[in-house]
Amino acid sequence: MTDTPVIEAQSVWKLFGADPAHYFAGLDVQKSYEAIRADGYIAGVRDVSLRVDRGEMLVIMGLSGSGKSTLVRCFSRLHDITGGTVRIAGQDLAGLSERALIDLRRSKMGMVFQSFGLLPHRTVLENVAFPLEMRGQDRHERRRRALEVIELVGLAGREDYFPRELSGGQQQRVGIARSLAIEPDIWFLDEPFSALDPLIRREMQDEFLRLQGMLGKTIVFITHDFDEALRLADRIAIMKDGAVEQCDTPDRIVLNPATEYIAKFTEDVDKARVVHAGALAQADAVGEGEPVPAAARVRDLARLLAEDPRDVIPVLDGGQIVGGLRRREGLDMLLDGR
Repeated sequence: MTDTPVIEAQSVWKLFGADPAHYFAGLDVQKSYEAIRADGYIAGVRDVSLRVDRGEMLVIMGLSGSGKSTLVRCFSRLHDITGGTVRIAGQDLAGLSERALIDLRRSKMGMVFQSFGLLPHRTVLENVAFPLEMRGQDRHERRRRALEVIELVGLAGREDYFPRELSGGQQQRVGIARSLAIEPDIWFLDEPFSALDPLIRREMQDEFLRLQGMLGKTIVFITHDFDEALRLADRIAIMKDGAVEQCDTPDRIVLNPATEYIAKFTEDVDKARVVHAGALAQADAVGEGEPVPAAARVRDLARLLAEDPRDVIPVLDGGQIVGGLRRREGLDMLLDGR
């Protein structure tokens, strides 16, 4: 972890109601979501503390109304928080003037939403260049940058198309290109693929992972789809009633759900498809012979686990042996599926 996280939330609250500030001043922070609601207020975000480090992809998930979109709007100060602190690269958002906040959003933050929000009377090129136009950038420079990101998202040759001439997946790519045009340090994506059919959604996930591998952005990605979260995330924060129930790596969430609520999310997951060898490596059981990479999923090691006679298989991470994978544990996960 870096010393200063890119995004840091400490004890953040966002209340909706008649007089949230007055109500919060006398609030017992242990009060339940239901009790707050009985008082006539909605706890959109309830005592959330999180950090997101440079280059990390944090996926925030939960059911509708859990608070995930509200939390991300607090991260960008589209919502002013009722209590707590949100810092971007160490800078307290609440202390920024309106002008400084606008400059921060325009220069550091890219946002992609479920509704593509494209301007129907503008071409792909003009849509992608729009935020640069709002920034006052030179016309030739914004065209150059727009063409660059259009190629990056795989839409080269469609610069002069209008949104109505594109498929849903292509329109979403335009939205992604537009958000990348400003070269943001932080990328907020609010259920960007949920309106797409399953095949296109899978393709967009692949494209998104490719882009992240190239660009290394700091990303907060919202979804209600657990499979999508497992596929994309470095860490997952699962929300319920405005609070974060658990925030951890996909491996640890699947292997060690913190609450009964989290366990319900994970009960149908094929653990062998999610869990990596590194998560099962035990430091006191190193083993001998050819190691397996820590990043290999148990499912990918199926043949090795079935045929290798070793009881313990070394696990390699960062050029060093970090422990051993007990073959029986891997086989049990493969056979049980869950």
